[in-house]
Amino acid sequence: MIYSKALLISFLLIVGGSSQTPQGVKIGDIAPDFNLKNVDGKIVSLNTNKNVKGYIIVFTCNTCPYSEMYEDRIIALHNKYSALGYPVIAIQPNNPKVSVGDSYSKMKERANDKEFPFAYLIDTDSQETTAAYGATNTPQVFVLNKEASGFRVGYIGAIDNNSRNPEAATKRYVESAVDALLNGQSIETNSTKAIGCTIK
Repeated sequence: MIYSKALLISFLLIVGGSSQTPQGVKIGDIAPDFNLKNVDGKIVSLNTNKNVKGYIIVFTCNTCPYSEMYEDRIIALHNKYSALGYPVIAIQPNNPKVSVGDSYSKMKERANDKEFPFAYLIDTDSQETTAAYGATNTPQVFVLNKEASGFRVGYIGAIDNNSRNPEAATKRYVESAVDALLNGQSIETNSTKAIGCTIK
């Protein structure tokens, strides 16, 4: 079959577009701020807490099995590092019209059931914060370090290297990244592949 030149160009653009890496922040970038609603009804931004040294931003949700497996570890990260200046902020990135289990009311139920000690925010209908960060999976972490110019991205990726069994994890990427920042050291592994569900 002979394709017209216009049809061939259109086909190549579609194929090329599907293989492109999503836009978003990279290591060393200043993270974009946001104003998103927490499950307690309050609006939270990166500047809500003036006393932080940085943040552990986790894109996560109610419905992804991987997110569920990591919930206790996310709580543990907040409990360990919040007092040291690096609290967790969790952001639910899915469109609730597509994933009804990730609605704001369901988020409030989940936060209450699990007694989340951290902010659990819902992204806007346009999912602009998710797009700005370039998050692709749940869970996916962005470790931010506060500087004079803003919050700089120091790590992007997975929490550790064993989603199913935390005790069997041999690499705890987020802990290592935050520990390095606390000790004034460079982060040895600053990027890993996020394993989880595709954001809807």
